[in-house]
Formats: sequence, structure tokens, C-alpha cells
Amino acid sequence: MPVLDHGDPGDGPTLAPPLMPVTEPTRPSAAEEARTLVAATNVATLASLTTAGDPWASMITYGLLDGAPVLCVSHMAEHGRNLAADPRASLSVVAPEQPSDPLASARITLAGVVERPTDAEFDAARAAHLAGVPAAKTYIDFSDFSLWVLRVQRVRWVGGYGRMDSASAQDYAAAQVDPVRFHAAGAIAHLNADHANALRDMARALGGYPDATAATCSDADRYGLDLRVQTPRGMAYTRVGYATRIDDAGELRMATVELARRSAALLADEAPLSKEAQR
Repeated sequence: MPVLDHGDPGDGPTLAPPLMPVTEPTRPSAAEEARTLVAATNVATLASLTTAGDPWASMITYGLLDGAPVLCVSHMAEHGRNLAADPRASLSVVAPEQPSDPLASARITLAGVVERPTDAEFDAARAAHLAGVPAAKTYIDFSDFSLWVLRVQRVRWVGGYGRMDSASAQDYAAAQVDPVRFHAAGAIAHLNADHANALRDMARALGGYPDATAATCSDADRYGLDLRVQTPRGMAYTRVGYATRIDDAGELRMATVELARRSAALLADEAPLSKEAQR
């Protein structure tokens, strides 16, 4: 059996390259992806350090205070004692909806230091944790539990195979949660079930694949759609962006209708040119 090298492009799957420029390739930044993913769940893996300096991973729940994870942990738990002794910590958060291949899922790591909130921030942090973890109302005020706020210093986002980037603490703090990403499942299913020809036309006219024979929508966000494209040259992935950014999941339908109409118009304009070139 031949030995495969992950660093050798010849050993990886080959995707058909686009034949034309993608009209609007804008997609969420790593900071936006991270803010969106961390808001989509309330469960993470906490990495803390023992007094011996060993890494310690444990499951925790969290709420969010302006994007900063708020933890509520017991001093009787090892991770609680770890945080009290050494504030360095990181959280690993994985997208709640898992594909068949877990390594194809989106995930982030938020790294920084934890601090005990005080005064007005304590009240805000307590409310944020309860909003994210309603079950915490039964123990949040116990004397052995403490609130910790993770001051995010570094962000690493992985969107699946071949998609990854880092973000600064400043960019993470300034980013907004995408209003579409985790509310689009029904719209995506509708597009794939009832508008397959429109998706194919989007890939042809706007996505850089004029030879597309089929396309399915794999994701949607406030900037556009991700498409999985079939061509005679093989499979590929591309991006089709809306005419303008949308700020509410309710705007997704009109944005995709505009994409379909624009694609159909562009292809109709190109058709007479193609016939003329064949003469």
C-alpha cells in the first residue's frame, strides 16, 4: 500500500478549479465565525492547568457576556481549583450540528485568562450565565461555586478541511453574531429540494463554474451561500454572495430570490453571444 503524504497536494482530493472569477466571494471573518459559533451552544471543553503544570480537560457550560464566556464552577471540581491557582485557560467549542465526518465540523478555540467579576460586572456575568445555562439557577449561589469570565486574548477558528484562520482579541470583541447561520436549515433544505436548477445557475453565472451540471447549498450566512458544485471536470465548492449583506434571517428568502433572478438574467444575456460564436 503506498504511503500518503498529507503535505503533498498530489495525495489530496482534487477539486475542479473555477473557470471564471467568483462575482462576490465575501464570507464571514474568523472573528464573526467565532462569535457565531460560541453563541450557538452552551457547552465547551475547558483546558486548565493543574498545580503540577499538567493540562486538564473537562466539560463545562457557559453563558456569554458581550462574547466573553462566563463559567460557573465549583471549588470541589479539579478545574475549579486549577483556575484559582492559574488563570490561564482556553475553551474548545464545537458546532452543535455534526456532519457525518466530525473533522468536517466547525470549531473554535478561545484562549486567554479567567478573572472573577466584581461589582456591576458580577451582576451582569451572573445574569449572562443564567441566560445561557438556565439549569444553573439551582447551584449558582452555592458557596462553593464561583463565576469566572474568560478574557479572550486569542481565537482560532477551523471551518472544516482546508478552512481555518486566527483572530485577535480586538476583532473578536468587535464582531457580531451572524443572524442567519444557525437559522437557515429550513431554507437550505427548501433550496436543495425545490430550486436545484436555480442553484446550478448561480454556480454558472456567479460562482465561477459555467460548466456546472448541478449544485447544492451546503451553508448560508449573512453574506451569501456556499455551494457544492458538480462539473464534467469533477466536484468543487464555490461561493455566491448576495447583492447586499442581510441583517435578519427573515431576509434570506428575498436575498436568494434576487440571486436566482440575477443569475437567470446573466445567463440569458450570455446565450445569444454563445450562439453567435458558434456560427
